[in-house]
Amino acid sequence: MARPAIAVALPSSEGAPVSAELRAAGFTVATVNHPDELEALLVSRRDVAVAILDGETDLDQSLEYYTLLRENGRQIPALMVLSERALGRLESGSGDVEDEYFTRPYSAESLRWRVEAMCIRSQTVDDGSGPVLQGGPIETDGWSQRATIIAVFNPKGGVGKTTIATNLASVLQTRRGHNVLLIDADTVTGHVTTSLGIDGVRTLADSWRDQEEGGPREGLADIVSAHPSGMKVVSLTTSPLDTEILEPERVSQAIQVARRGFDFVVVDLHPSYTEVNLAVFAIADRILVPVTPDVPAIRAAVQLTDYAMELGVRDRLALVINRANSGVAVADLERTVGMPSIALIRSGGLLFVRAANEGRTVIEMFPKERITEDFDALADRVLGTPVAPPPVKVPFALFNRAKTIARA
Repeated sequence: MARPAIAVALPSSEGAPVSAELRAAGFTVATVNHPDELEALLVSRRDVAVAILDGETDLDQSLEYYTLLRENGRQIPALMVLSERALGRLESGSGDVEDEYFTRPYSAESLRWRVEAMCIRSQTVDDGSGPVLQGGPIETDGWSQRATIIAVFNPKGGVGKTTIATNLASVLQTRRGHNVLLIDADTVTGHVTTSLGIDGVRTLADSWRDQEEGGPREGLADIVSAHPSGMKVVSLTTSPLDTEILEPERVSQAIQVARRGFDFVVVDLHPSYTEVNLAVFAIADRILVPVTPDVPAIRAAVQLTDYAMELGVRDRLALVINRANSGVAVADLERTVGMPSIALIRSGGLLFVRAANEGRTVIEMFPKERITEDFDALADRVLGTPVAPPPVKVPFALFNRAKTIARA
């Protein structure tokens, strides 16, 4: 399928490299220098997906461009390029279109990744019947497919993040029939591929390093490893020394571009507030927070709830109560942590060990065990199927102690 057209209204010093980068990625590029040119372009072409505007040099002209993008029923998003200093001078549009800002200085490649993501979200289709940009699911050879991104995170380690991420991905793939990409984004202690028995992986850091040396441009879908379960697996890196090349915004854009080939993207994150993690939070549709019934895990979840409010992602958080035991009811734990629970996962004991030794998940090896039923329930909640979680309890004394410490 042909890629959409991009209107570029930037100073020539920026417009030339940006246009070259977009053309190399397969986009049709139309350079405009005056509002009349943009108007003529929009009349003659119905496949303009994004307009890249200069929001600083001539603000009045940029506002004319912006008005044209909204005339005659058009809803074409604008990517406004400007300095951080000038950002405060602008107000966003109507709110019905996903306009974005991009601050100077920038690289042509990073701007191209932003355009990729905007095109995927807008789902460009020319059916000849009206405005080019349509919402909702559209069958266009995979271009419009937009996977749900599920981040799995707790700032405390040892709560079962990787266990939750791998087995949720497995049940979505093998028992619910969805196409799943599992990303190991733990740049320090990640072991998703190891636990799944996948050797010799090519990481995103490897790909970008090769590209710097003249190698091909690759997306996540180009470097995935196939697991016997059918899900695709990729790691950002196998070395904590790759933080410099794993630029957060670029990682975010790579994940968003990968959305078009999958139904779900499950991201296992490192237990810390790194810039990469914050970038993933910003694009995640759901953030699952595994918590075990112990004071440090509960306290970390409480702190995350408070921090998520500042980040504007609190409504995306949901508890996954791991190693559910006995004690206080779920409702009490929800009130203490400040987020709803979505599922309970009982202790799997040696089942997880045996599965990891075989490079598989408990979903595959033990399909009739009760813990697999727990992951079934988690998948159903993620898919929107209402499932009432059974009551879980943690020791009452521990609950009160965690509440006191967390709020201290």
